[in-house]
Amino acid sequence: MINLELLAPAKTADIGIEAIRHGADAVYIGAGSFGARQAAGNSLEDIERLVVFAHQFRCKVYVTVNTIIYEDELTEVEMLIKRLYEIGVDALIVQDMAIQSMDIPPIPLHASTQMDNRSIDKVQMLAEQGYEQVVLARELSVDEIREIHQRCPNTKLEVFVHGALCVSLSGRCYASEALFGRSANRGACAQVCRMKFELENERGDKLVRDKHLLSLKDMNRLNHLEELAEAGVSSFKIEGRLKDMSYVKNVTAAYSETLNRLVEKNPNRYRRSSKGRVTLAFTPDVYKSFNRGFTDYFLHGSNDDIFAFDSPKAIGKAVGRIKEVYTDSFVVDTGRERDVVFHNGDGICCFTSSGELIGFRINRVEGNRLYPFKRSNKIRRGMAVYRNFDKRFEETLEGNSAERKMPVVMTLSHGNGGFTLTLDDGETAVMRTFDFSAELARSPQHENIYRQLSKLGTSPFILDKLNINYKENYFIPSSLLSQWRRSVVDDYLQDADAEMREGRRLAIRNEGCKPDSFGKRLLLDQQVFGDSSKKGRKEIGYQFNVSNSKSKEFYQSVGFESVSPAFELSHDKGAILMTCRHCIKYALGRCPVKQKGSDALPASEKLFLVMENGKRLALGFDCKECLMKIYLVDK
Repeated sequence: MINLELLAPAKTADIGIEAIRHGADAVYIGAGSFGARQAAGNSLEDIERLVVFAHQFRCKVYVTVNTIIYEDELTEVEMLIKRLYEIGVDALIVQDMAIQSMDIPPIPLHASTQMDNRSIDKVQMLAEQGYEQVVLARELSVDEIREIHQRCPNTKLEVFVHGALCVSLSGRCYASEALFGRSANRGACAQVCRMKFELENERGDKLVRDKHLLSLKDMNRLNHLEELAEAGVSSFKIEGRLKDMSYVKNVTAAYSETLNRLVEKNPNRYRRSSKGRVTLAFTPDVYKSFNRGFTDYFLHGSNDDIFAFDSPKAIGKAVGRIKEVYTDSFVVDTGRERDVVFHNGDGICCFTSSGELIGFRINRVEGNRLYPFKRSNKIRRGMAVYRNFDKRFEETLEGNSAERKMPVVMTLSHGNGGFTLTLDDGETAVMRTFDFSAELARSPQHENIYRQLSKLGTSPFILDKLNINYKENYFIPSSLLSQWRRSVVDDYLQDADAEMREGRRLAIRNEGCKPDSFGKRLLLDQQVFGDSSKKGRKEIGYQFNVSNSKSKEFYQSVGFESVSPAFELSHDKGAILMTCRHCIKYALGRCPVKQKGSDALPASEKLFLVMENGKRLALGFDCKECLMKIYLVDK
């Protein structure tokens, strides 16, 4: 039986709790520092509160410690990991190999996507180092994922299925640091990929003006979960540790329902990795939460529908086209979208003929005639209309929009002068025996016994069935029944938490690894960047993100004599700032390899991105590997 895990983001502990209520099997959250989103840090007290809630349902909590670590932070990180272990965190998501040689407790390690895990060699290497779960690179196709699983069958594979996309290979983006002094590998990305650029050739001709040429649509693989599971994926990750509560509720619920259908379809092959039945007060719809338009990215290879050059802002859900325009309002023809109902306060947007995104809030609604607070004079008949804020939907999500409960069977038995109460969820059972000499009652007691034992209130349980395994009509005081109920509930929750804590195994680190083989495979994995293969077998460059002595010692231990410092420490002027599978030539329909034609741009032609502040980025094209590389032009 294969356990399938839906992994949801948690900007805060409260959002993490709601993610679990809405169907997540695990959540990932940042501590106060060292997570790859500086703006999403949480106290240890809040993380512990989340852990306590999660473990009730056998859900897991992963904490991100996935930045590169500076020398003066090593002791602090070590202490943080020890505290995270003590409060019951189930695993760490990490990037820096320094953690391999730290004095830390037996907490499972997951290899962050910031490690750029896109090859069989890399995954095998990480498995040898004791990583029990590997977050694969977003750019991989389902065939590449399947091949990795076939060669690494005992390593759990985690993939992103929804949310924002980084245009560069993760962990290999230095543009933010180079241009603004804000390191993406330190959780402070300035989102250079969402900025406007002009595209120029070496003669200064403007090929494209004022477009977001590095901005991608958001990932949506809701309809591909079965395909991914069959390829060997066991953890399905929703991106969004900066996303708000309503986003996480909605998207988590949508993916949870889809995974449930997959399990129902294949009951002898798959099951969810946590417990509990979710009841929703709304119908999930991922198009109603923040999105830049959707793509399945490179799931099936080359894809010309991955970019959003016009705007990096949310466009929401298509709801029709403008049919009539008036001085104070406009009418929307919703066509076949008959379930579309507009409300006061909705957010609406449209694209002009030049690609500009215009948006406005609706003040008043008369059927499909919308009166905005301020109507743009750029509105025209025929424009596609999108709703990027559904007022009524958001109001529903602001309330108590889901309940998660575990159906249980309680059994009350009598023997040897006492009573035994058992609570059973179908997989786990706890029982407690109570000394009580009951007398026969004058009136029927079964109804009151059921009433008292079913008062499970704020506990994670709901009584599915009660068995009373004795024939006598014993009188048991209601207060005593309530006490017994609380006792078995407490026992179950304590056992669940203990079981989760004991389930954390000691990862086998630095055992069974042959240094020479390790080093060779690591270099093979890095050849795409050019720096390692040029320098030779015993030297590695800045792309290994080495920022402290422990990380350096790790690479030396596997055979490297010379280890260059991370870009954040060296600021190598010839560095590749981004390495992208997104190719601007291909996006413009002018690829000389896959789109051969009279307007194809030759591989030899030099192209540049020009930022609004005048800075220039040179583009390089590795057509053999189908990669675009971006460099800073040193004036």
